Amino acid sequence: MFPDDLNEQQKIRREKAEELRQLGVDPFGKRFERTHLTKQIFDEFGELDHDQLESLNKEVTIAGRIVLKREQGKAGFMHVQDRDGKIQVYVRLDHVGEFGFDLFKRADLGDIVGIKGHLFRTKTNELTVKASEYTHLTKALTPLPDKFHGLQDKEEARRRRYVDLIVNEDARRVAFLRPRIIRAFQHYFDSNGYVEVETPVLHTILGGANARPFITHHNALDMDLYLRIATELPLKRLIVGGMERVYEIGRLFRNEGIDARHNPEFTTVEAYLAYGDVTDMMNLVEECISSVAYEVLGTYDVTFGETVIHLKNFKKAHMVELVKEQTGVDFFNNYTLDEAVALAKKHGVELEKHFTVGHIIESFFAKFVEDTLIQPTIVYGHPVEISPLAKKNDEDPRFTDRFELFIMGAEYANAFSELNDPIDQKQRFEKQLEQKAKGDQEAAEMDTDFVEALEYGMPPTGGIGIGIDRIIMLLTNTPNIRDVILFPHARKK
Repeated sequence: MFPDDLNEQQKIRREKAEELRQLGVDPFGKRFERTHLTKQIFDEFGELDHDQLESLNKEVTIAGRIVLKREQGKAGFMHVQDRDGKIQVYVRLDHVGEFGFDLFKRADLGDIVGIKGHLFRTKTNELTVKASEYTHLTKALTPLPDKFHGLQDKEEARRRRYVDLIVNEDARRVAFLRPRIIRAFQHYFDSNGYVEVETPVLHTILGGANARPFITHHNALDMDLYLRIATELPLKRLIVGGMERVYEIGRLFRNEGIDARHNPEFTTVEAYLAYGDVTDMMNLVEECISSVAYEVLGTYDVTFGETVIHLKNFKKAHMVELVKEQTGVDFFNNYTLDEAVALAKKHGVELEKHFTVGHIIESFFAKFVEDTLIQPTIVYGHPVEISPLAKKNDEDPRFTDRFELFIMGAEYANAFSELNDPIDQKQRFEKQLEQKAKGDQEAAEMDTDFVEALEYGMPPTGGIGIGIDRIIMLLTNTPNIRDVILFPHARKK
């Protein structure tokens, strides 16, 4: 009668579903109109005492999932959970009738029901719905995890996020905060005159960042395409076109490892300001993140793990100065490549074939500095070799007008004075091609169309990218990026 792979509980629930059909009840229900969500009930009536509720005689209609149930002879209680939370329901035989009470007794945890009834307070003073009508809506054929333990296996929770959202209040908290945080980003940029745009996800050229791509194939055009690793180059084309202030919130795709801070697809906001530069972006990143935090949480102080992070008055420091503080090595000295390689070996810094002095500076920073940056720190002065899209610094052309924002040892934003010299840009792309030939799989490709766009003239421009998933991790005190993404990638079982 049943598939062989069902356990005993699943077989029993399928039998119950068939019994409902025989009673004339559709196990999987029909449209149901409710008057209130649980939050509305608590917001409107949560302060009323027993006598006030009795005199009000307020009738409500709710719907949701049974997450707790106990029977006491001809009566019983259950907790019904909807989008916003849960509320207690009191079911009595003489209130809902024999048929309604029979449906209540047949119900399992996880079933979805509709309840009409009046609000009252129990002897323990709990706001409760006294059911007058009981409607079965959906039979759950698989039991929920034990309510005290939930989904203990984190990987299983991520694979079956729908179950995680049912049994884990923190998962629901993060799921509902995420869109509020994204709306707050939109509010900030919209209120500052930026225009939200959409650019292609499929790219013919690998560019805008240093990362390994996902590659797909377009059958009709018979050509390979990349899933975008950045939105940068299309957005800067719009600056050339005269839109002047643009931003995009979008998914990016990088064919790289998975860990607590990295997922193959993730969400960023990139913004570009014509007639601006990296100093404007320094002001923007602090204003934006503090604005988002205050709009969503009502404070600039957020707790991440055991640490309180203050999202105002960000520290600023040059990358080379920070390396010198931690190691004593001063890369402002004009070291040759051989000298830099020797320093790297002395300090246990790993090297790759394509490394230049600039790559070695970045590797020193990653090894010795990143983890020490707990409070928000704007790190500027990136070497030109690792910054193919940023303007060179006027005072020291070995470095660029670029910064990254670090919080709790992780990068949260990346910004430049954008390179708008088409001749320099072409030369940078050519250098990237040389690095790719030496084995750098993350190097950019030559984007001839982008160079041509710059030849029409792009005004001096400041640009920034902010990792939205990491901001959500910070504001929700969630240590793993995969727990702020509803459906993160996981290995096959």
